[in-house]
Amino acid sequence: MDTVNEIREFLMTRRARITPEQAGLPVFGYRQRRVNGLRREEVALLAGMSTEYYIRLERGNAKGVSESVLEGISQALKLDEAERVHLYNLVRAANEGTHTARRRSPARAQQVRPGVQRMIDMMTALPTMVQNERLDLVAANQLGRAFYSEMYIQPQRPPNFGRFIFLDPRSRDFYRNWEDTARQTVALLRSAAGRAPYDRDLSDLIGELATRSDDFRTLWAAHNVRLHHSASKQVHHPIVGDLDLTFERLDIATDKGLSMIAYTAEPGSTSHDSLQLLAHWAATNNQTTQQQTPQARPTTTPIDNTERS
Repeated sequence: MDTVNEIREFLMTRRARITPEQAGLPVFGYRQRRVNGLRREEVALLAGMSTEYYIRLERGNAKGVSESVLEGISQALKLDEAERVHLYNLVRAANEGTHTARRRSPARAQQVRPGVQRMIDMMTALPTMVQNERLDLVAANQLGRAFYSEMYIQPQRPPNFGRFIFLDPRSRDFYRNWEDTARQTVALLRSAAGRAPYDRDLSDLIGELATRSDDFRTLWAAHNVRLHHSASKQVHHPIVGDLDLTFERLDIATDKGLSMIAYTAEPGSTSHDSLQLLAHWAATNNQTTQQQTPQARPTTTPIDNTERS
């Protein structure tokens, strides 16, 4: 990833979304402005620095930029937590330099330790999986594989959320709010690229998606980022129908770059009952693990939720 261009595009898109009025600046002559959002000199004023210094930074020259400068820019541009972290990551990468960053870029593990796999296998009532920052589905328990059975139809191993969402038509039926899911996925990949700009596997994935998906290219150009802690998920599963779930994400401290994600449903809800039915279906059909030959699409007759009491 070209960190100079990334810094420039990120700062330009952030200041373009803020009007002088939102920033608390006078709006006289606002209608005659030729730029969207704030001008560079206005950002510099709000951040407490010279215009020349800010212009140099926006052009990608981040050598020696201090934390106080970045904090001032973060406040001026009203960056949220994810955006602030992303800016710091871009500047860090620019200061490390290409050689150092390449040498330090961590390898993306494609397997989890046996103890981690045993732990998620014991979580039989929850769809649970382990993913890396590239959004590969590195490991899952039986219910997790049943939950994402549509993803396991992909020929690539490990399955990847980016490929599924942007390159597999099934994703538009699976995710009931596909557009929002697509935006979140791109924002997660953009954040990951900021943390590891010289990760070859991640760069290759982004290049593949940008080449093959117009939707991905459009969303990638927005330079939006996000952190991945907890959220809701609304899907239409081919076996049990609609599911409304929430998930929690926990980093695996001993395996850098890997995180565990577990989905839950509100107790007593229809989704909770459907999740239990899916667990029973998974156990009955003896779902294959992700390391084995990809299974065919499930042919079991979908369960009619309206017939349950």
